[in-house]
Amino acid sequence: MSAVVAALAGGRPHFSTLHDRVSSSASHHDHKTVPRFQRQVPARGLPVLSLSLTTPLSLKVYKSLRSPLTFVGRNGTRSLTVRSSSIANADDFNVNDGVEKLPEAENMHEGPPSAEDNGTLVRGLSPAHAGEEKSSGPKGMAEAFHISKGTAFGIITAIAFAAFGVPMFMQSTSALLPVKTRVLSYVTLLFGFYMAWNIGANDVANAMGTSVGSGALSLRQAVLTAAVLEFGGAFLVGSHVSHTMQKGILRMTVFEGKETLLFCGMLSSLAAAGTWLQVASFFGWPVSTTHCIIGAMVGFGLLYGGIGAVYWSSLLRVVSSWVVSPFMGAAVSFLVYMCIRLFVYSAPNPGQAAATVAPIAVFIGVAALSATAFPPRSTLLLTAAQALGLGAVGAVVINMVIQRQLGSLLGEFCAIPTDDKEEKPLSRSPMKVGGPTGTQLKVVYSIFGYLQVLSACFMSFAHGANDVANAIGPISAALAILHGTSLSADLGLPAEILAWGGFGIVAGLMVWGYRVIATIGKKITELTPTRGFAAEFAAASVVVVASRLGLPISATHTLVGAVMGVGFARGLNSVRGEVVREIVASWMVTIPVGAVLSVVYTLILSKMIPSIF
Repeated sequence: MSAVVAALAGGRPHFSTLHDRVSSSASHHDHKTVPRFQRQVPARGLPVLSLSLTTPLSLKVYKSLRSPLTFVGRNGTRSLTVRSSSIANADDFNVNDGVEKLPEAENMHEGPPSAEDNGTLVRGLSPAHAGEEKSSGPKGMAEAFHISKGTAFGIITAIAFAAFGVPMFMQSTSALLPVKTRVLSYVTLLFGFYMAWNIGANDVANAMGTSVGSGALSLRQAVLTAAVLEFGGAFLVGSHVSHTMQKGILRMTVFEGKETLLFCGMLSSLAAAGTWLQVASFFGWPVSTTHCIIGAMVGFGLLYGGIGAVYWSSLLRVVSSWVVSPFMGAAVSFLVYMCIRLFVYSAPNPGQAAATVAPIAVFIGVAALSATAFPPRSTLLLTAAQALGLGAVGAVVINMVIQRQLGSLLGEFCAIPTDDKEEKPLSRSPMKVGGPTGTQLKVVYSIFGYLQVLSACFMSFAHGANDVANAIGPISAALAILHGTSLSADLGLPAEILAWGGFGIVAGLMVWGYRVIATIGKKITELTPTRGFAAEFAAASVVVVASRLGLPISATHTLVGAVMGVGFARGLNSVRGEVVREIVASWMVTIPVGAVLSVVYTLILSKMIPSIF
């Protein structure tokens, strides 16, 4: 089975060889073959790479070859043989051009599998995280980010001190307030941090999982990038989506005269949703935080406020999106990936075709996402002008980056004359034509690596802006009750609460986020930069359109469906059914579990917390 190992360094994707195990493909080939490039490393010494084409790409390929090799040859020389099937399997094409027989391959045998060959598709994930068993705590964090246990323990300790210490200095716990109000406000902020922490641990994989899975970003790079963008989205734009979670699910006026009970219900909803998210994160299940918190709030409202305490129209829309969003994501990603295979892989010059498609994709993505992620202007014309302007800037920038990094290589491809006597494929179907190989394939992966990182950044920013409301919405409602605000009044949202929610998301991402990233990025289906971009671009597009239509869609469900859609485009056997069944089962129980836990926690808290008023 082929693997693509790629990462960003200094903001640019690196390239590496494609490889597979001898045992996995020997039954499909009568002889062993090797493409025009072969990587060889003496028993002691630095890697040496030879390419049939002398291009600026050679240095980049050389820099990316850092891992131990998996095959041992004669005279103590280790070498990695890449078959034609490896290149073909990179995107499932039957490709044989650019390959020559290697008689010496018969004398080579398989050595101990390396970290790359041990089922791990990305450099950011160690073998411990490639399988089913995952360590937890400082050990798991150290293994995921390749740091010492001491460093991991120090990071976790610093986050814990900040979580317990910062709320003491926030305005919500001001010394001017009564002692009881200050204590309960402190407890409320801790409950909110717990929920935000679990959002970061589980839901941030929506934005970065496919980038890590395809190798466009290492796990460490993905976490650092997401930390900045998630916090920025939560702090800058998070207030625009918090109103629904404050007053759009439960009728607050039903609880007039029962403010203490409502306060306990808000805390219980945060605790219930956080508990289920923590369980899901431990097992690597990508569940929806939106559905989890809504299920918790609805469970409390039904039991303690009756049927009239719930806005049933909003709940119906949530349930419908639960069913529709995975299918929408799968359908769009299937179409996007098939278009890539048709217009890029089947083109006479795939590298040049990818360079042409990239600015168009960036223009569409940036324009659509900016129209949703940023607050609308006073008129529709100004909003459209802003979106189109940002889209145009993005297209120009990505074109400049591609031309600067790969311009000379693309020029060489364009200068190669086409052999008119070469056999033409009988079918233009992307399922049956040959795809790019060797250097061409690396160029395509490089370009789509840029695109995927960009789409992941926008999705991460939008996720922080939208999903932070799942934590700070109930926080602000509970604090308003504590501070004596009328239940029918419009609830304000202080900037410090937005920042607090953003910090909680970042903390959860750093400590436990790698678990769900591994599930979305690797376990559902194998990802490359093209597949990862197709899934991410499709998921972002569906979320944007649904947001404009007012449909409360789940980003988690949409992205998982999009990853499955890419797998379906490669064939049903490319989707790991057991993983999909486990994920769907976790979806099915999210709302009921959240509701039950909320009721139980409310019963406990209502007996522990004395009357506030």
